[in-house]
Amino acid sequence: MIRVHRPRNRNRNLTIVIAARVLMSASRALAGVVVPVYVAVIGFSALQLGELAVAVALATAVLSTVIGLASDRIGRKPFLVVVPLLAAVAGMAFAFSRSPAVLFFAASVGSFGRGAGAGAGMVGPYQPAEQALVTEITPPVRRNIAFGRLAFASSVGALIGGPLALLAGQAGPGGEAATAAFRVPFLATAVLAAAAGLLALGLREPRRAPSTDGRGRGLQLPRRSMPLLMRLWATNSVNGLAVGMFGPFVTYWFFRRYGVGPGQIGVLFAVINAATAASTLTAAGFARRWGLVRTVTMVRVIQAVLLVPMVLAPSFVAAGAVYLVRMVVQRIGMPLRQSYVLAMADPGERAAVGALSNLPSQATMAVAPLAAGYLFDEVSLSLPFVIAGALQLANAALYWGFFRGLPPEEEVAARAAAAARSP
Repeated sequence: MIRVHRPRNRNRNLTIVIAARVLMSASRALAGVVVPVYVAVIGFSALQLGELAVAVALATAVLSTVIGLASDRIGRKPFLVVVPLLAAVAGMAFAFSRSPAVLFFAASVGSFGRGAGAGAGMVGPYQPAEQALVTEITPPVRRNIAFGRLAFASSVGALIGGPLALLAGQAGPGGEAATAAFRVPFLATAVLAAAAGLLALGLREPRRAPSTDGRGRGLQLPRRSMPLLMRLWATNSVNGLAVGMFGPFVTYWFFRRYGVGPGQIGVLFAVINAATAASTLTAAGFARRWGLVRTVTMVRVIQAVLLVPMVLAPSFVAAGAVYLVRMVVQRIGMPLRQSYVLAMADPGERAAVGALSNLPSQATMAVAPLAAGYLFDEVSLSLPFVIAGALQLANAALYWGFFRGLPPEEEVAARAAAAARSP
């Protein structure tokens, strides 16, 4: 029997990471509800909301790339502390200002406005460092389980954060009254994010071994993982276009399509997060039964198809029900995709791969909201979602084509063990 060495601080570190993820996801979920509604109330058009999403996507791409490259050299902990504190500063800025320049800068620094409060996974550009740390402190056989628990923590956090949108008061369009009405929920986003950063101070990161590959200590591209990275760039760029067409607009779309306010949308997202939390914990089981790559591909196909009946739904309740089913499916695939990328990367390049693998998707996500905003304003509230569904189908085909012959190490080991047992 092979025994896996587990450092004494392994479970303690994982507990801290999961607890911080709960707090940060609560902050993100609340911001995901109130930011689009707030900027719409103070006079932003859909195109301006798209411009805000572009600014946030570009800033996030730069930050996550730098963090991914740097954390492979200096460690993961500093970024799990500092980035949530930046989000807290952004929340404070939104609480007291309606200046477009201030809001654009604060949203970019804090990564606000990247998705809806039911997404629960968008915790910020420190995610490459967080995922690399989880991979390092978890045995390969339990990696999918650990990432499933991390995604479950996001669902719990979003379940907490979504209903806090009810703290938003009633306000007419524009003016100081609008800022005052939304001040309390924005202050809540700041408190939750700050708590996540302060909690991460308790991490005890294992000492990093010095580099043995002859490279300097500066930021380096992940050369050993480059074949994997190029495949991920191809698939993620298509998915980034899809997500950029609808992700930043889900809350806005509910607000405009059905005339519901932040409180109702926040409650819907809370129901979704409550109903879908368990699906993250089933992800590892699906991967064992069907294979990780096959499961991710199936999940992406179902996600794509469900966008169409969602936008055609005649009522807020019906659209919310379809969105709930879609999010149940999405939560299965999310931790498996993250787990697969970190498992297949070279151990010394994990955070860099985690960051750089998403760089093309962040770039295409920065382009798509402008087109989507124009389509929302001038053509149709449904067309961007339909286009996004078609793009996600293309992404699923690419993912299957590129990775079906590259199983992760635990599946290779399981197949070898099964072959050894067979006569």
